[in-house]
Amino acid sequence: MSACAGDGRDVLSVLADRDGVDPVHVVLVELDPTLAEAARQYATDAGLMNVEVRIADAGHANSYRDAVPADLVLLCGVFGNISDDDVRRTVSAVPQLAAPGATVVWTRSRRVPDLTPQIRSWFADSGCEEVSWNAPADDLFSVGVHRFTGSPTPLDPTATWFRFLTEGDVTPSAVQSQP
Repeated sequence: MSACAGDGRDVLSVLADRDGVDPVHVVLVELDPTLAEAARQYATDAGLMNVEVRIADAGHANSYRDAVPADLVLLCGVFGNISDDDVRRTVSAVPQLAAPGATVVWTRSRRVPDLTPQIRSWFADSGCEEVSWNAPADDLFSVGVHRFTGSPTPLDPTATWFRFLTEGDVTPSAVQSQP
């Protein structure tokens, strides 16, 4: 399951290289219809039959109905585009998204103020153990990988976890990072 999946290349290219491996069911959630169509086309061209692309708002829990709990949850390209409160709310929703033992992958810039230490703590609070943390000293990107070791909870289809920020939005992090 991938939130804000874009054209799905990160997941679909890996699946396309898995010749002879048992097929998996993939749900990509993407609001932009052009990107969603590109993902569908990529899956078709690669012969991937178990890919469902949903044109839906990834910040709304209802977008994941019948797709969770998932064994792999991708939250890549999300946390740098939403408020700090929404990041926390989304991480707290992992028990609604992840199956026992699921892998959760997320990304975030480490621009000042660096929220990644807090995000890592929020994952621990949500029943996840850190498997890997990649934060190169010569770059600002970071990638976290966690394993969900907690107890899943039912999806609350009425919940909204996040909304993407627009140009006019100001968050506490944005205010703090300005000179």
